[in-house]
Amino acid sequence: MDYTTLMLLISIMWTIIFFFLTSHRTKTSKSSKLPPGPHPYPIIGNILELVGTNPLDAFTKLSKIYGPVMTLKLGTSTTIVISSPQIAKEALETNDIVFSSRTVPDAAKTLGHDKVSLVWMPPSPKWRSLRRACATKIFSPQQLDSTQFHRKRKVQDLLNYVQKCCEKGEALDFGEVVLATVMNSISETFISMDLFHYCDPSNDDDNKKSREFKEMVFGIMEEVGRPNVVDFFPFLKLFDPQGVRTRMRNHFEKLLAFFYEVMKERMRLRASGESKEYKDVLDSFLDLLNEENSQLCRHDVLHLFTDLFVAGIDTTSTTMEWAMAELLHNPSKLARLRKELEQIHGKFGQIEESDASKLPYLRAVVKEILRLHPSVPFLVPHKSKDDGELGGFMVPKNAQILVNVWSIGRNSSIWDNPNSFEPERFLESEIDFKGRDFELVPFGAGRRICPGLPLASRSIHYIMASLLHHFNFKLADDLKPDDMDMSHKFGVTLHKAQPLRVVPIKA
Repeated sequence: MDYTTLMLLISIMWTIIFFFLTSHRTKTSKSSKLPPGPHPYPIIGNILELVGTNPLDAFTKLSKIYGPVMTLKLGTSTTIVISSPQIAKEALETNDIVFSSRTVPDAAKTLGHDKVSLVWMPPSPKWRSLRRACATKIFSPQQLDSTQFHRKRKVQDLLNYVQKCCEKGEALDFGEVVLATVMNSISETFISMDLFHYCDPSNDDDNKKSREFKEMVFGIMEEVGRPNVVDFFPFLKLFDPQGVRTRMRNHFEKLLAFFYEVMKERMRLRASGESKEYKDVLDSFLDLLNEENSQLCRHDVLHLFTDLFVAGIDTTSTTMEWAMAELLHNPSKLARLRKELEQIHGKFGQIEESDASKLPYLRAVVKEILRLHPSVPFLVPHKSKDDGELGGFMVPKNAQILVNVWSIGRNSSIWDNPNSFEPERFLESEIDFKGRDFELVPFGAGRRICPGLPLASRSIHYIMASLLHHFNFKLADDLKPDDMDMSHKFGVTLHKAQPLRVVPIKA
């Protein structure tokens, strides 16, 4: 349901909810100290500001009127929108203790997921145990080195598939192909299993399983990102008027059941002595669960795997689709990157995950993509656990905090030619996306920085380098670079409005 449809639903319910909401009054004793913002309408607040337009464009336009930190009322929720690196640093680093909780959408509360979720639960001993487990058992350099052979096999599968398309002269949906690779790279790294298969009409069973898993993962992403009237007016959650929680429950139950069966079978094999040493993330976590003073249980691990699969698959594949789209839209940049790859590796050299450090232009391309097309344009919403202060303004307890990294990345006071794809801007710059430079924080910063950043960074650089070293690409359907549709489709993640279709050509 888009924002226009959502507004129609709210209008229909206006009369029903008026008498309930007019009796509800938020405290306004400090309202004069709130950041500036448009005057809210009764009941619906500033929702009309978002109707009929892309929220990114709407929020960015409003920030130019009201400043780098502004207040919006979205239904009953007070929302603080940040559009400058200085204020972002205050929220995510300087005062991150106050602003490190989460505003949890109703969809994420399904089956009590928010109570055990690394993404949604507030900082707590359990949350710190999960973060520590991720840092030591999954995303440390040593662990990533030990699991890279899983990902290397999946990238070779990708190259074999693209080679077949190349030999037949067939076009491929680039987003779908890299999605399959990312999904299998993550699933191989975590559970030593393929979950997605490239289109093979002769393999109906595998294709069916792939579709089912994709539907579960993307169904969860869609429901979390869907505009939900319950999030604006929480008292309606008992009615679930849009059916969001019902659909979410279905997806969650299937995904958790899948991981439970995988874990149960692995535990059975280990107990019987039949299990080989997989050297994957699941083995590491089963060892952790068996430790005498382990603070985690199976339930925690099941929900953690759900978080990491859902978050990692979509964001990483979306970033790579935007990268290829921008390179094809700017052929001179693509030629420069392919020249760098050939200079470093020769015509037939083997690409490794560790090679990113030798490829400055590739690193610059990835930074530029994350600036122009951050996969989560508002980051995951933060929440103030107490009254706080940002930019000299008061932020009330329980206010939602949105960091508009999309707007920061396109701000002409920070970046020259901000709407142009110019990787060269990063060649002489020390700015990076690892949470220290607030002009570029697509993964967040502070204690809430995305724990999967190290794996995402490796995967994006490795897959892009491998593809472009072995193949050149041209746009399908005789499309010219200047005629490409480079618009985006708003959601939790920022997808291309039109899928990218390409024809591979042997390099």
